Amino acid sequence: MKYTLGSTDVQARERFRRSLNRASMADLLALVTGGNSDLLNYHEVANRLKARQKIEMGTEMVPLNLIVGSVGRYKDFTRTFMPRSGVNEERWSRLDAAMNSLEGVPPVDLFKIGGVYFVRDGNHRVSVARANGLTHIEAYVTVVETDVPLTLEDFDHDEWIIKADHQEFMRKTGLNQLRPRHGIGLTEPGRYDMMLRHIHVHWYLVNKELEGKGGDEFLEWPDAVASWYDNVYAPVVEAIRKYNLMEEFPHRTEADLYMWIAHHREELSQEYGLAPLNPDEAVSTFAEVYSESFVQRTMKGLRLGLHRVFGHDEIPLGMSEETYQELRNRHAAGEISLAEAEAEREQRAEEDGFDGAEGESPKAQHEPHFA
Repeated sequence: MKYTLGSTDVQARERFRRSLNRASMADLLALVTGGNSDLLNYHEVANRLKARQKIEMGTEMVPLNLIVGSVGRYKDFTRTFMPRSGVNEERWSRLDAAMNSLEGVPPVDLFKIGGVYFVRDGNHRVSVARANGLTHIEAYVTVVETDVPLTLEDFDHDEWIIKADHQEFMRKTGLNQLRPRHGIGLTEPGRYDMMLRHIHVHWYLVNKELEGKGGDEFLEWPDAVASWYDNVYAPVVEAIRKYNLMEEFPHRTEADLYMWIAHHREELSQEYGLAPLNPDEAVSTFAEVYSESFVQRTMKGLRLGLHRVFGHDEIPLGMSEETYQELRNRHAAGEISLAEAEAEREQRAEEDGFDGAEGESPKAQHEPHFA
């Protein structure tokens, strides 16, 4: 069926309003569920992935569902490129009418990172194409190279952020070279920065101990990373395996549990005034309280409640009185927790006015800060 220019224009405006309504519903749903209906910001992604050389690939047909972001208009359209209220109806409808006529529209301009695309020019054309039910669009494609392999699924649940953080953590620590079989993988954004802070604090504590012994040689950064892995991380993982803790958390990794146990250990240290628990103590007390299983979580919550009801709350659940007293005495003698060590480290660095760079030979009072 052929339409006159007038009828095509009417259809274009109706399609725009329907798309506008879909955008409003998507934004409302995201607000209710705590999700995010925005397009991705190309510059944020590129900077986080340390994107570098750009290679022009010419023109090709690109699947519309693989276009996930924009260089400059990422707030004007939803993740599925439905137009929001700030989009000019006249321009959108004119492009729609052109796309549905013999006139057609020129190719869009896209950046490609991994397996996904970002609009450099042509946001309205992508929006109109999706509103018309098209599956592909003609595009000039420029590949932006990065060391992080990405797919469409990585952008559904912020997996791309975790992958970028992993890449940056490995670059800063050199663990892939120092301990090739490290097996470290985290499943939550922001955790790699926290793990990096653990290494810095370990570096500080070891060099502080060396300084206290009157030595003039201190750990270099690569040695500090290897020392943290061998003496802090690996023993906790060994204890996790000993207590079969992964059975309680089937959707997590050993590195995830290491981070949770480290947090648990710090909570106990601060609440009860304890020296840091050794790996076995930290894992066993953690196992008494936490689980991802609803049944196990309920049972452990009940056990913790009874522990408090019967007046045993002055000692952590799962810890003997002998161990408790020993940890109290060690803390009183000056053995500090990681949080206390980090605060001390930052204070000394501020007093010395030192802002070092990775790879320098640090003394305890000159602890570089990279995190």
